[in-house]
Amino acid sequence: MTELILGVSAFYHDSAAALVADGTPVAAAQEERFSRRRHDSAFPVRAVEYCLREAGARLRDVSAVAYYEDPALKFRRVLATFAGSAPRSFPAFRDTVPSWLSWKLDLPRTIRERLAGLDGGRVPEILLRRHHESHAASAFLPGPYESAAVLCVDGVGEWATTSLWHGRGSTLEPLAELRFPHSLGMLYSAFTYFCGFKVDSGEYKLMGLAPYGRPRYESLIREKLIDLKEDGSFRLDLRYFEYLRGRRMTGRAFERLFDGPRRKPESPLTEREFDLAASVQKVTEDVVLRLARTARERTGEKRLCLAGGVALNCVANGRLIREKVFDEVWVQPAAGDAGGALGAALAVAAERGAPRAHLGGGRDGMSGSLLGPEFSDDEIAAFLDARDAPYRRLAPEELDREVAAALADGKVVGWFQSRMEFGPRALGARSILGDPRDRDMQTTMNLKIKFRESFRPFAPSVLAEDAGDWFDLDQPSPYMLVVADVAEGQRVRPEQDEDGAPRATGLDLLKVRRSTVPAVTHVDGSARVQTVTAANNPRYHRLLTAFKEATGCPVLVNTSFNVRGEPIVGSPEDAYTCFMRTGIDVLAMGSFLLDKTGQPQWQEDRDWRQAIPMD
Repeated sequence: MTELILGVSAFYHDSAAALVADGTPVAAAQEERFSRRRHDSAFPVRAVEYCLREAGARLRDVSAVAYYEDPALKFRRVLATFAGSAPRSFPAFRDTVPSWLSWKLDLPRTIRERLAGLDGGRVPEILLRRHHESHAASAFLPGPYESAAVLCVDGVGEWATTSLWHGRGSTLEPLAELRFPHSLGMLYSAFTYFCGFKVDSGEYKLMGLAPYGRPRYESLIREKLIDLKEDGSFRLDLRYFEYLRGRRMTGRAFERLFDGPRRKPESPLTEREFDLAASVQKVTEDVVLRLARTARERTGEKRLCLAGGVALNCVANGRLIREKVFDEVWVQPAAGDAGGALGAALAVAAERGAPRAHLGGGRDGMSGSLLGPEFSDDEIAAFLDARDAPYRRLAPEELDREVAAALADGKVVGWFQSRMEFGPRALGARSILGDPRDRDMQTTMNLKIKFRESFRPFAPSVLAEDAGDWFDLDQPSPYMLVVADVAEGQRVRPEQDEDGAPRATGLDLLKVRRSTVPAVTHVDGSARVQTVTAANNPRYHRLLTAFKEATGCPVLVNTSFNVRGEPIVGSPEDAYTCFMRTGIDVLAMGSFLLDKTGQPQWQEDRDWRQAIPMD
């Protein structure tokens, strides 16, 4: 009889649910995709309902519910932090502690009450795992290796901020950890905050901003903020940070160190922000490299698995792979807290003897991270007919040819196919696609479709069999979590002044063509690559193949199907709404193709952008 374990992460950010059957992930989704609130922290009721529905199960069929961290241990850290920074921390203490005492501290009871409301029968036992254990399990147990070093780096769980594990078979042995308040994730988030972006949301913006600047603050960060040892361990000088005392990350000491006050959100970016981003990115990469070398020394392993929020820093991942600290690196596609739901469930399943059934075939156990809902053609047609939305229904091969032709003609396509991705990346199931050869495509997508900052780069999807001709990749990158340089044969020499310096600086660097695929080439000549195989995503692989047949280019621009501040679309209604609100030209949803010019006029009672908070 199949044993089902339900995993849950909730109440901080990126709440999610995951269902594991005999140790194999069968369903997983973030609550934000259903609630339409980005980074939703609420108990993931709709995600739980989806997971059970996907497995044809009810709550009474589940053996156990695994929660991704230990609330009692976390509360002790919260109290110790407030006590250590009193009296300045009293306002935050006053606002925070009541919720802990009323419902957070006894989370098993809270979870039981929320699940009982689903009316699915008996509520299973609630089991608690530690935060970094959940990360480590999410990294190793669905990974493709029989044994590996496992490194988890994030902001903070209960106490751990960095942890090293040794994975063998179905077991994880903890080897070492760094503890709060000394946190690489917190250091990066402090600079995210100081540069005017949202913490736990804007870190990827800081990463994208880094290539515009020079790391002129790097030595100052090393001298004043972080005492970094050769083995990757470190201590932060807490006099420069405010996160121990309240909700701000930085204060006056940070301002004095880095040339003035924090940038106001949405104000113009300056050279200082470019250089701050470049500097903290370089320090972060150095820390990750040192930690990885220590992981190899301590475990003797040739392969590494990564999870935790810092594992989403694909630039650091790319450097780690290029410098060949390990022979192979695998990153959990839902590396942040959402993935903790899956990790907690897998940890319980492994403890109960579930096998890692995917091993032996050279593939991981994530099913391409396509673990979310799928909609049938009948469901899509019912929605479109109810909206009186004109469409054409096409055979798959015909749909691919027409979409490829539209892309080659410079049109932007909304692509809604197969099961939804689990994790922060669109991987060709809920994607907005474009022609990477079009040098204006990045600006078009950023300003007219995504409604986001112009500096932000777009990622390429490439047929895995052609990846080496287009990018300097040393291993596959199925989950868009590795940055690599564009291959030498695809590069174009940028225009330079007589002294050899690039003519453009700052955001003007965006206008410089650097490769034959300029829409996915960042200002430093790199790209955040997704390699696509027929095994991981057959539907998307067929479209890329059709585009290659039409153009000779096996690459597409792939960005998430949403606008700035909104979660990735989850349903046909979400997809159609985004299609009509934006400059997307064509929508391919299941077997149906919709052209913007043929749709009825879109009307809303108010400006929808006012209802979506900035990310």
